[in-house]
Amino acid sequence: MGDTTNGLQLRSLIRKSGELEISLVSVPVSEPGPDDVVVRVEASPINPSDLGLLVGAADMTTAKTSGTKDAPVITAKVPEAAMKAMAGRLDESMPVGNEGAGVVVKTGSSDAAKALMGKTVAMIGGAMYAQYRTLKARDVLELPAGTTPAEGASCFVNPLTSLGMVETMRREGHKALVHTAAASNLGQMLNKICLKDGIDLVNIVRSKEQADLLRKIGAKHVVDSSVPTFMDDLTNALVETGATIAFDAIGGGKLAGQILTCMEAAINKTAKVYSRYGSSVHKQVYIYGGLDMRPTELNRSFGMTWGVGGWLLFPFLQKIGPAEGARLRARVVAELKTTFASHYTQVVSLQEALQLSHIAAYNKRATGEKYLINPNKGA
Repeated sequence: MGDTTNGLQLRSLIRKSGELEISLVSVPVSEPGPDDVVVRVEASPINPSDLGLLVGAADMTTAKTSGTKDAPVITAKVPEAAMKAMAGRLDESMPVGNEGAGVVVKTGSSDAAKALMGKTVAMIGGAMYAQYRTLKARDVLELPAGTTPAEGASCFVNPLTSLGMVETMRREGHKALVHTAAASNLGQMLNKICLKDGIDLVNIVRSKEQADLLRKIGAKHVVDSSVPTFMDDLTNALVETGATIAFDAIGGGKLAGQILTCMEAAINKTAKVYSRYGSSVHKQVYIYGGLDMRPTELNRSFGMTWGVGGWLLFPFLQKIGPAEGARLRARVVAELKTTFASHYTQVVSLQEALQLSHIAAYNKRATGEKYLINPNKGA
């Protein structure tokens, strides 16, 4: 079992002086209470939501490395204009990593905890870029026999987000949906769900390569925002599918408004009567990411029946309640190696995750460049 009294943990700190510092610290591992388990973390993905905490608003082109090979320290400047948005975390050293998986190496005295000894489990709850995590037995998800930590590491954020989008579509009375940055790991999962469930999905991508990737896994409606015919292509796809809800990972710029404009145009192609207020069909765009941090631009050419809002996984799960959340998690476990399989281009240790070359790669958030941290690699 090894020493579980202390373990390394990755921390991110933004000082009031305007400097980001990322480092590894040795922290005591909490002794398990009766209902707790201690998990040796062996896989934790770097998701866009993790990068928001890991690097904050720092300008990583200014990043420098110091410290030692075993205890590297990364520093970078945070632009003055971005410091206001960081006010809530200044001078607070914060653990990073939303989700992960590993093996239970120590348990409390309850039967539920003891039953997990030696089992591979997935977990969510922050501070996963660490060698050990102590959690309530009820908060970990036992993975099927034969599942590796790497296979289970991403079974919360992307799978539940993609299922949550489909569930939101159904609950709000829409019949098809639109997704941007659609060739991402999450986007590929969403395609597999929609194909399996018979739901029409319009995928918006930014290159021919991304479009080809999606078509290869069976996507039917793919439009490329980088081509001159984008607006016509999107409108035609919306006519074919009847999609009136979109989930936008981009956030900034004109795309959200363009989607609403094309939705209105698609609806009006079959409208029976003219209304100066636009169609009476509600059109909704939910922004759930910030790949573009510029302001969201809306050129209001889509009538008066529309909405733009934010969408996040955890408020959605709270809204639907524990029973529905458990139903979604059960589907993830059942389809972990098919619909919800994740693919990684690099597996790195905690120390390797702080190499400037790796930071530059995963901070690009490029399609097909997903990193996995194994905090116990080489330990």
